[in-house]
Amino acid sequence: MSRVFVATILIFLAFSFPSSSAIRSFPLTLVADSESDESSSSPLPRFKEAPEYRNGAECPIASSDDTCDPSHVHIAMTLDLAYLRGSMAAVLSVLKHASCPENVFFHFVTTDRVRTGPLARLVRSTFPSLRFKIYYFDEKIVKGLISSSVREALENPLNYARSYLGELLDPCVARVIYLDSDLIVVDDIQRLWSIELTGSRAIGAPEYCRANFTQYFTEKFWSEPGMGAEVFGGERGRRPCYFNTGVMVMDLERWREGRFRERIEGWMEVQKASRIYELGSLPPFLLVFAGDVEAVHHRWNQHGLGGDNVRGSCRSLHPGPVSLLHWSGKGKPWVRLDAKNPCPLDRLWEPYDLYLPSS
Repeated sequence: MSRVFVATILIFLAFSFPSSSAIRSFPLTLVADSESDESSSSPLPRFKEAPEYRNGAECPIASSDDTCDPSHVHIAMTLDLAYLRGSMAAVLSVLKHASCPENVFFHFVTTDRVRTGPLARLVRSTFPSLRFKIYYFDEKIVKGLISSSVREALENPLNYARSYLGELLDPCVARVIYLDSDLIVVDDIQRLWSIELTGSRAIGAPEYCRANFTQYFTEKFWSEPGMGAEVFGGERGRRPCYFNTGVMVMDLERWREGRFRERIEGWMEVQKASRIYELGSLPPFLLVFAGDVEAVHHRWNQHGLGGDNVRGSCRSLHPGPVSLLHWSGKGKPWVRLDAKNPCPLDRLWEPYDLYLPSS
């Protein structure tokens, strides 16, 4: 592929919306918490029932489990067998610290069609009063767009489901908080939910404008004409600020209007043709949004606690207040705790662990 052709494609993707022919159609199956009696040959992990958390007197009344109820705080997460223990701990942490826990509505996404029913029953048995839905995401939608990464776990199609929330969730869901499964919330989620996304911004997240942005893309991206210099420099360029996609406030109305899913897919197509990054699902988000993100206080994503993507070594907290601890990176607290080799901060995750070891 010629340099001129690649540069032309990149400039088009950076500053234009794809044509309607680029929009993929794909099957989406919503699985309610009572549906599907299919079982899997391998059993799911067991979890103890979580405590019940009730609304305070000041909370608006959530009248039903209808996703369109305006009093709901919507949270989207994925359910993956390898991270299920983390997901359950994350849900518990949100409910425990929420001022209005009965108003929180969870949207769970899974690529495991066989286990959708068992997963729904597992969530219901662990959190009997939880408002939630489970959505099946067909991994074939994105699998052909995924490139190899520095860590195999980053190639999981479920990592890319956040790009499809605009299509997965009901049209009446105008805003959602996306949360990774390897984190705990230690503050009232309503505070994050209430942030304003100014102007036409579609997402809000903690930004890090002093981070070494060049490391997220290959030398080819920065050296080729029409690539890095065009996207993040020049008159039309954006200031390249890093943000972690594991915690995002998303305006789904603006997301759909801006056709950001297609733009992310477009950069993934470019990556397949001319390798420009190494880190899985993060770089396409940076290419589309970096420099145009509503800056959220850093307290809402104390990320990197899992170390880097190779060694997963122990990390310390960043200076400042903490509302959310995020074990992004290779090391996960439940793995290190089970191995009797936890990092000091893993002990902060441990009280939220609902896992029941098999006898």
